[in-house]
Amino acid sequence: MASLTVWKFDTVDGASNVLHTLESLQKQQLIKIADAAIVYWPVGKKSPKTKQLANLAGIGALTGAFWGMLFGLIFFIPFFGLAVGAAIGALAASFADYGISDEFIKEIRTKVTEGTSALFIMADSVVEDKVAEALKGTKMELIKSNLTAEQEEALRKAFSSEE
Repeated sequence: MASLTVWKFDTVDGASNVLHTLESLQKQQLIKIADAAIVYWPVGKKSPKTKQLANLAGIGALTGAFWGMLFGLIFFIPFFGLAVGAAIGALAASFADYGISDEFIKEIRTKVTEGTSALFIMADSVVEDKVAEALKGTKMELIKSNLTAEQEEALRKAFSSEE
């Protein structure tokens, strides 16, 4: 079973600062990252910037379409107003089918704000105590959404870069 975790940091560069640690943990096989992306929201900007982390992603990584739609739903669509309400509802419902609930999306939306950053990771396996130990002292908040095997497979089929 995969988990989609979002690690929220109180600084704009917090998420990117954790990358070297995660790369090392992946080499030690303490975490198996299927895909990852960063959101960072510089102070004074109206919206966040996003970046998919292809260098950490494994085989079967999700395409940019997945991250684009998820980030659009979380950060950008709320600014479009009621004119696209039906489309938003349909998009939110489709993510719920993949185990990404409306509550999860709302929680991220309220916590990842101007002056913060977040690291989104789809991980197949994590040795939680070792990862926690390696990140000890790093000020962050973990938001987690577990996916069933069926939801993970459906998500990969819909958004995977594998042919």
